[in-house]
Amino acid sequence: MRYNRLYKDNNFLTPTTYTQELSEYAVGLKYEDIPPEVVERAKMIMLQTVGAALAAKGTPIHDKIMKMAHEANGGSGGGTTVWGSGEKMAAVNAALALGTTADALDWEDCSWTGHPSAGIIPCAWLAAEERHRSGKDLITAIVAGYEVYQRIAMAVQPSDERWKKKGWGLTSWQIFGCIVPIAKLYGFDARKVNQAIGIGCECSTLPVAYHATTMSDFYHYEHGYRARDGFVIAKAVEKGIHNQRDALDEPRCYTGVICGDDGSNGSGETTIRSGEADLTWLVRDLGRRYLIMETLMKHWPANMWVQTPVEIIKDMSEKYGFGPDDVEEIVVDPPVRGRMWAPDEGFASVTHAQFSIPFVIASWLRDPHPGAHWYTAEKMRDPQTIALAKRVKFGDSPQESPMSSFKMFREERGYPMKTVTVTLKNGARYEGKMDCHPGHPKNMMSREEFSDRFRIQAAPALEGEALEKALETLCNIESVEDIASLAGLLG
Repeated sequence: MRYNRLYKDNNFLTPTTYTQELSEYAVGLKYEDIPPEVVERAKMIMLQTVGAALAAKGTPIHDKIMKMAHEANGGSGGGTTVWGSGEKMAAVNAALALGTTADALDWEDCSWTGHPSAGIIPCAWLAAEERHRSGKDLITAIVAGYEVYQRIAMAVQPSDERWKKKGWGLTSWQIFGCIVPIAKLYGFDARKVNQAIGIGCECSTLPVAYHATTMSDFYHYEHGYRARDGFVIAKAVEKGIHNQRDALDEPRCYTGVICGDDGSNGSGETTIRSGEADLTWLVRDLGRRYLIMETLMKHWPANMWVQTPVEIIKDMSEKYGFGPDDVEEIVVDPPVRGRMWAPDEGFASVTHAQFSIPFVIASWLRDPHPGAHWYTAEKMRDPQTIALAKRVKFGDSPQESPMSSFKMFREERGYPMKTVTVTLKNGARYEGKMDCHPGHPKNMMSREEFSDRFRIQAAPALEGEALEKALETLCNIESVEDIASLAGLLG
């Protein structure tokens, strides 16, 4: 416990010290103390996230968010650079753009709790550029962001019942992944980091995940909103807004409310359910277990639960030499609930298509070079692609839910085993199995594989020597003295 003048009923002592412990960890983390394998993972996550943002260049999502950020900025001008355009903006507006584009193709990471890299990487990079920090400072801020974000997010994960009722509010706790690296690179002391986390608790959105029902592409923009908020919050603390400390130690502020009941149970009143929050996660193995190492990296621009079936199809197609015109039927077993649709009229949004195992399998078979071109309006309604997607069928096993699969990923650190059976028009029948696809923590891609993916991802914005220079620099970012010196590196 420690002194806080707001806790009059407890002799001015906080009931716990979780917020301060997290804040002190973030402030005290030094590059020299980070294990080499963690440094390497942070760099590869950065490489993939930058690549995912560049891959979205020219898409409707990219173009719309650039217009929004440009308008909010009052035109061009500012201390940070938007990847892929070279346009200068204030960090807060550049973060709006880059947080959105990093998630636009669903091609970055997926932890047990969300897509932290879509906030952590742009926010860390922009803060480092804005404040002329080094590559080592950048890496340290990324690691701090992951370790604090993941623990806060785990503390408020919904119960099975609440997940079924409300969905998975991954963009609610995303805000902490954005705040922490900025605060670290701004040079905040632990008291100010504590304040920033407290304001983040106040600004966290409702955990409703409505996009999962509507399939709205606003889901991707939400990541940009949280990145923008990270800068607004850090700057508020820097200007002296205070009295927001120890928010994670007060159930009425965040943990008990985010896990609470909104009155829809018939009571008409909001109920604080602090017992549903697992506060032990906030400092569990802090400084000893690096949760960044347990993050999954996506091999394909698609939803997390689409990755493995597509990987199996890729391997089988290359091994047995069949193409889209040869396929009679593809059976995925067990199928995944909410990931097996192939509507006659095509797909209503990029999100709708990214969440479809049949569509992404059909897209790969028709064009094995992944990218934004899979998700143009024409491709998402293309009759040949839709017809091929409709040949992807449910297996006989009960459907797996994303919720149960996430629990397996989190608690057992494994992954659901998938079997894909392909029947060709000539009668040939092939079967493939896989659980941990490339990018899973138990089957992590090598630096060479990450580099090859970056070359594919970055192609819309970089080419030739410019692309190779960007790749080389990002892979050796720890040698850069001032991130601001890289303003023109990423297009």
